[in-house]
Amino acid sequence: MQAILEDLATKSSEPAFKSLYFSYSDRIMRYLVMYVKSSQIAEELVSDVFFALWENRKQLVEITNFDAYIYRIAKFRVLKYLRDNKTLTVDLDEVPIELFAFTETTPEDDYISRELIDTLNEAIEQLPTKSKLAFKLVREDGMKYKDAAEHLGISVKTLEAQLTYAMKKIAKIFNID
Repeated sequence: MQAILEDLATKSSEPAFKSLYFSYSDRIMRYLVMYVKSSQIAEELVSDVFFALWENRKQLVEITNFDAYIYRIAKFRVLKYLRDNKTLTVDLDEVPIELFAFTETTPEDDYISRELIDTLNEAIEQLPTKSKLAFKLVREDGMKYKDAAEHLGISVKTLEAQLTYAMKKIAKIFNID
C-alpha cells in the first residue's frame, strides 16, 4: 500500500490512483449510504472523496494510516453535504447491509441464504445507531478498532462495548447462546 501511495504522491501515477479507487470505492460508498438516502448522492460524494484525494496527493507520503485518512475525508464530505442541504436526520433503517457473497448454489440454498441474510440485516438495523456504525465499520469494512473508535469519537473500550452489545443482540435473534 505504501508503494502505491508513494507513486501517487511523487509521480501523480494514474494507475496508483485507479488501484486506490478500486480498493476503496465500494467501502466508501457503503459508508456514505449510511448517511444519505440516495445511492446517486453517495456516488457523487465518493467522487468528491477521490477528487479530494487526487488534489491532496502530494501529502500522501506523510499519511501513516490511509484507512483512517480516506474515511475522514468521506466523513467531512458527507457532513458538508448534510449541512449544505440542511438534512438533519439520517434514516439508517433504510440501509441494507450485505455481508455474504453468493456462489453457485441450488435455488433452495439461495432461498435459505436470502432468509438468513434478511434476518441478519434486520437484526443489524434494530441496533442503536452507535452500535450499528461500530458493527459496520469493524465487521463489514474491516476497520481496526482504534481507527473505528477515533472515527466515531469514542474510546476503544466504548467501541468494544458497542460491538459486544451488537453481537449479543444479533445472537439473541438467532437464538445463539
